[in-house]
Amino acid sequence: QVQLVESGGGLVQPGGSLRLSCAASGTIFSINAMGWYRQTPGRERELVAVIISGGRTNYVDSVKGRFTISRDNAKNTVYLQMNSLKPEDTAVYYCQMNVLSDHYISPLDIWGQGTLVTVSS
Repeated sequence: QVQLVESGGGLVQPGGSLRLSCAASGTIFSINAMGWYRQTPGRERELVAVIISGGRTNYVDSVKGRFTISRDNAKNTVYLQMNSLKPEDTAVYYCQMNVLSDHYISPLDIWGQGTLVTVSS
C-alpha cells in the first residue's frame, strides 16, 4: 500500500530551475534511502542522486553543483532541486525509496510514476 506520488515536472528554459517532490503514503516504518532516477526513451535509466538514512548524498557527475537532493522525514518526502538546467537534463524523473512497511520481511524498493522534465528553448 506504500505509494510514491511525484510532482514538479514541467517545461523550463535552459538555465531555469525546477523542484521535484516525491511523497510517500501508507504505512512506513523506516526509509533507508531515497533517490532520483531519470530516463530518456531508448536509453538506460540513470541514477541521478541519492540520500541515505544518515544524510549522506551522492550525485552523478553531470549534475553536481546544480542539483540538490533533500528530504523531510516527517513527511516521508524527498525533493530534488534542479538549477541551471540543461537540455540534456530532459527526461522522465522517477523517485525511488527503499522502505520498510507492514507485511514486509525486508525493505523493498518503491517507485514513483515519473514526472517529465523538459528543458528547451
